[in-house]
Amino acid sequence: MMDRLPALPLIVNDPYFSIWMPGDTLTDTNTTHWAGAVKPLRGGITVDGKRFHWLGAASNPAAETLSVQVTPTQTSSTLLAVGVQLDVRFWAPALPDDLDMLSAPVTYVDLSLCSTDGKAHQVSLDFLASDRLCYEGEVPPAMSGSSYDCNGLHIAYTGQEQQKILGHSGDHITIDWGYLYMASRQGCVERRGNHLSFTLESTVTAAPSCATILLGYDDVASINYFGALCRCWYMRNGKSIIDALMELDSRHDKLQEACRKLDAKVMDEATAIGGEDYRLIACAAWRHTFGAHKLIATPDGEMAFLSKENDSNGCIGTVDVSYPSIPLFLKYCPELVNALCRPVIHFSQLPVWEFDFAPHDVGRYPHAIGQVYAARQRCANGYMYPPFYLYPAGTNVYDFSYQMPVEECGNMLIMLESAISFGASPKLVESCLPLLAKWVRYLDEFGEDPGEQLCTDDFAGHLNRNINLAAKAIVGIACYSRMMKRIGRHEEAQKWNDRAHVMAANWLERARGERNTALTFDGNGWSMKYNLVWDLVLGLELLPKEFYSAETESYLPLINEFGLPLDSRADYTKSDWTVWCASMAQDPAVFRQMIAPLAYYLRNTPTRVPFSDWYDTKTGRFVAFIARSVQGGVYMPLLLK
Repeated sequence: MMDRLPALPLIVNDPYFSIWMPGDTLTDTNTTHWAGAVKPLRGGITVDGKRFHWLGAASNPAAETLSVQVTPTQTSSTLLAVGVQLDVRFWAPALPDDLDMLSAPVTYVDLSLCSTDGKAHQVSLDFLASDRLCYEGEVPPAMSGSSYDCNGLHIAYTGQEQQKILGHSGDHITIDWGYLYMASRQGCVERRGNHLSFTLESTVTAAPSCATILLGYDDVASINYFGALCRCWYMRNGKSIIDALMELDSRHDKLQEACRKLDAKVMDEATAIGGEDYRLIACAAWRHTFGAHKLIATPDGEMAFLSKENDSNGCIGTVDVSYPSIPLFLKYCPELVNALCRPVIHFSQLPVWEFDFAPHDVGRYPHAIGQVYAARQRCANGYMYPPFYLYPAGTNVYDFSYQMPVEECGNMLIMLESAISFGASPKLVESCLPLLAKWVRYLDEFGEDPGEQLCTDDFAGHLNRNINLAAKAIVGIACYSRMMKRIGRHEEAQKWNDRAHVMAANWLERARGERNTALTFDGNGWSMKYNLVWDLVLGLELLPKEFYSAETESYLPLINEFGLPLDSRADYTKSDWTVWCASMAQDPAVFRQMIAPLAYYLRNTPTRVPFSDWYDTKTGRFVAFIARSVQGGVYMPLLLK
């Protein structure tokens, strides 16, 4: 089996510990961080004196690749070198029902050797991880490290001699602090030169010779959470990176079986919904989505799930990035949606945020120090914004013209209600009722026919009378009504439910365009109406089913080679919104017609970056946006099922 993706996920634990192969096979080129910086992982194999490489770039010949497969939790490849078969599996326990394992910053590399020609072979297998994983830029700082044994586990580590913990923030930069770890019970593990090294010497026969390597990263502190330096969820009660290595080593077989079952379940369900095309899309998005976040414990011991907005100032906890990501979490762990919302609610209640609408973000990764988008005080990439969360009211920190008021209010209300609807605790909602009331009133006043403002598709610029944005306001109000009903405020719930339905009827009448619905309320253009998918997912009954049939069928003549454009203004599209619109189709054939070009993009794009959500539908080249959390949105069809 050969799964072709724009880039193969190898280590995908969090926004910093994220290493990919930008090629079709493990031997195509150097491995890189998601943002493109070379972060070498290299593998070599010597069989009876003949040298080959099985991972990364090298001058000696490459072992022959027989297969490549990407599943939700694993990337596997089988290679052949003169009578010896090497099976390689990079995998992480990205298990949404085991958040300790999900948040542990460790990836497994499983290796298996066997003879395929009936002969015994003398084999030397090696795997190297460069200390470039520990610093930003091309100039190596002074490094140190060592190796030792811990209860039979061979451990080596490397890191900078001078540690500047949480010493930068920004976009397209890699971590510049912390320690890289390698561990195994087999072979030899040591720090050698400028890398960590694993070596296994073996006489290989038909019976497999196996080894497991663990790669871990200790960032020491993960997130500056409004002044508190917080660790990942796994380490909330004092566990260390050594605890993580030891625990994952001991649980290897059980976790591997859990991942195998999860992979099979997800792939079977995806295939049943959308065939091989949708299976590939779902597999490409799983680790990608989880790895775009950091799950931490707040000072109160609660979960905060913080995304890094790659290719857009590096913002942390961006609301309109969280919004498209939630289908994956709603399906498999809805409490993570509360964890996405919790930091936003915390910041929204601070004096510095004086607006009646929800904020856009809570800082720039890895510093959750208050919204930085639209801040009047700008900060160069790599440097740190001031602690906005400490500012008093009246300091005029933000420029209103670059806010997304209707967008973010709608996003927050939809996320909070959908989380409860799929099983999350209602306590977060109950803790911030005055805030939610303020946001729904904003949608009531300004959402029915939005003025000129940005929406989540801010790369397209300001737009007046945005019909799709008005749809979000309607859905947001309906979701607020649902929340009020849940807490027993039935009169208020009925009031807002009635308002949502009146707005929906007016919207349906005013949104008509030449094809079905227009781009703006003055009748111009057309656009995807992805925000309406929640009407179907949550059973809000805002619009008739025949509307969704007509709307999705109207998109079909507009599809280009690589997909349906976002709207009539340009040829580019967004993968998450494409799948949301496809999910609204009442005919399975229409659904498959809409997602097929997205799978075609994954198999054929010439741009070798992790699954980009913003690409050109005519050329198949990415426009921008790499390794973003929004790809969790491609799991929307599983919610509707």
